[in-house]
Amino acid sequence: MKDFVYHHASPRVVFGAGALAHLEREIDLLRARRALVLSTPEQAAQAQSVADRLGARAAGVFPHAVMHVPIETARQAQDEARRLGADCAVAIGGGSTIGLGKAIALDAGLPILAIPTTYAGSEMTPIYGITEAGQKKTGRDARVRPRTVIYDPELTLTLPVPLSVTSGMNAIAHAAEGLYARDGNPVMALMAEEGVRALAQALPALTRRGDDLAARGDALYGAWLCGTVLGSVGMALHHKLCHVLGGSFNLPHAEVHTVVLPQAIAFNAPAAPEAMARIQRALGGATPRSAAAALFDLARDNGAPVALRDIGMKADELERAADIVVANPYWNPRAVGVAERDGILALLRRAFDGVRPD
Repeated sequence: MKDFVYHHASPRVVFGAGALAHLEREIDLLRARRALVLSTPEQAAQAQSVADRLGARAAGVFPHAVMHVPIETARQAQDEARRLGADCAVAIGGGSTIGLGKAIALDAGLPILAIPTTYAGSEMTPIYGITEAGQKKTGRDARVRPRTVIYDPELTLTLPVPLSVTSGMNAIAHAAEGLYARDGNPVMALMAEEGVRALAQALPALTRRGDDLAARGDALYGAWLCGTVLGSVGMALHHKLCHVLGGSFNLPHAEVHTVVLPQAIAFNAPAAPEAMARIQRALGGATPRSAAAALFDLARDNGAPVALRDIGMKADELERAADIVVANPYWNPRAVGVAERDGILALLRRAFDGVRPD
């Protein structure tokens, strides 16, 4: 076994169908009295319902979270938190809303209580991202990790099946890259493999029947594990590609992760054979498919997009995307610097066309 360092900090987790009933208790445990409830415009009614449940503990509702946390939206939310005298943020929704809560925490140090309704995994990490002038900048800060997470599968029943699948693929990406992380360790590898396994079983079940509460619970469980991996070890090429494509070209977050993941895994496969074996095993490796092909099939067979051209990317943008990626690359098990630009461009072209890796 290789040498490793293990350090892990995690939010308090309240998990189970109907777990939202514990919200008031969890707010009290944070010693908070004025909670600002955050959501996207589409989930404004759900946010208002949370505020109504909190009653006098609710300072107000800010239903303006959007993808990739534009700095203008972050500043508006920070100003609103100050104006209302909020002493905590309750973020109900997916990565966009939880990301907005992190922007407030980064500015004002307010504790976050997260109520995920997708499988993004952001609630388990100290990672934040803010988009300014067309560039998404990410960082790590312990202040932005939610203090408490309430996982209630009943709250995910309204998440449409197609979004459930892409959100689940997004979560799988966290675990897949965690398996070959430079600072990985055996504990995170166990969590990563189990997270991929849980989601790979849950997504087909949800495709067959969207109101399958047990499958919704399995998906949230998998997302929790995958998000924990994301928050504990470094990410690599896949996440760099998705931050560039999302932040600079405004592609939808979960969908771009879904499309890019098989291609990034295929690119890294020669440099990370042990990780590939774990991914294959977690995906049910009874058939002789590569990890990359199995991930592609999981997305395609459950109705998710597999080509960048189908989610808004233009062919004439691929060159610029490759330039941005290699100009400031993440660590990766296979080199991805300026000298490898042609390889990155080829990867992006395969992702653009939706070519199945073999």
